[in-house]
Amino acid sequence: MGPPDIYPDPVRTPGATNPDITQENIHETICSPRWSTRSIRPEASYTTHLKGEQIQEYGYADVSKRDYEEDHFVPLELGGNPTDPRNLWPEPYATSIPDGGAHAKDKVENYLHAEVCSGSLTLDQAQHEITEDWYRVYTQSVPH
Repeated sequence: MGPPDIYPDPVRTPGATNPDITQENIHETICSPRWSTRSIRPEASYTTHLKGEQIQEYGYADVSKRDYEEDHFVPLELGGNPTDPRNLWPEPYATSIPDGGAHAKDKVENYLHAEVCSGSLTLDQAQHEITEDWYRVYTQSVPH
């Protein structure tokens, strides 16, 4: 487990999944080369506004929006809900550890997506892994 500042508040942002993406249809959705997160990604106006609200709710001392990525806790490429505020949080780029920010989590998302599409993990398993402790996956499984 990493330090608390690399995870979303579990009450505010427990994660939420997209009911349109299931294990049964991953080869037509997230694992299809024709599918793109752009097809379901919310408008920047929505996420930018939500980011400002959530920075205040989270009580971050740094209130500069540019220092955060409005991140999907369960990523879109793992069947995360695109617009549910319970799946979006202002993830800091800079954290108390050098590899604990948004860019490191992105590597976990890509790794788990590849595992799901290769059949090594089920969609549910990957969603659980990222919400349980994405940093453990980063340190133990993601090639550096």
